[in-house]
Amino acid sequence: MVLIWGVWLFIMSQNSDLNFNSLYANANQANAATNKSAPIFTMRDVAVQRGDFVLCQGVNLALHAGDVCHLIGENGLGKTTLLSQIAGLLPVLSGEMTWHANADGVRQCVYVSHQLGISAQLTVAQNLRFLLALYGVDTDDDVLAFALSQVGLDGLEDVSSAQLSAGQTRRVGLARLFVLTPKHAPFWLLDEPLTALDVAMVARIEARIREFAASGGAVLMTSHQPTHASNATLDLAEFAL
Repeated sequence: MVLIWGVWLFIMSQNSDLNFNSLYANANQANAATNKSAPIFTMRDVAVQRGDFVLCQGVNLALHAGDVCHLIGENGLGKTTLLSQIAGLLPVLSGEMTWHANADGVRQCVYVSHQLGISAQLTVAQNLRFLLALYGVDTDDDVLAFALSQVGLDGLEDVSSAQLSAGQTRRVGLARLFVLTPKHAPFWLLDEPLTALDVAMVARIEARIREFAASGGAVLMTSHQPTHASNATLDLAEFAL
């Protein structure tokens, strides 16, 4: 019986109408399609709205792990407003936003806005410790020193933030990005993260953004200057009223 079963398998494997290699390949393709991850973030027919004034209508976007989308548009079109809506700081009055395909999903995102959340009353280390604690990061001295070294603020841990320049203050706000991973929050919302930075620091921030995306995160960012970090573009001019 075993011999007959073996002969049958051999004959069937040679049959071009039922090639086992083809069957396995088709099964693997089907499994890959089934296991493809859902978007980290999706918005459908969203209205970008400031008060009662609708700036853009019908905005659609889906971001998967690995996506870095450059949000562009002229001043006044609502780029910052849209980021604030996604972050939950402003209401979405029209359309739908979903997180991991769940309309009721928790917003697991890092939002770095023009208002960096840096208190002039605190030291550099105290500010960064607070920003990282929001995401449950163990903020020991080594973590703080590493993050600050990545943005060129080595040795400034105990300096009052009131003494920092605009560029240094921005770098304190950006330092958290060198510690946070998709495990802490898989989605970054970055509003003009490259502003007030020199060329070398721009390159470093862009490299970190790409690294975060490559490790399974997604990023939506604005920038008035060209950026080498993005692999997709969303132009609000296409949805302007």
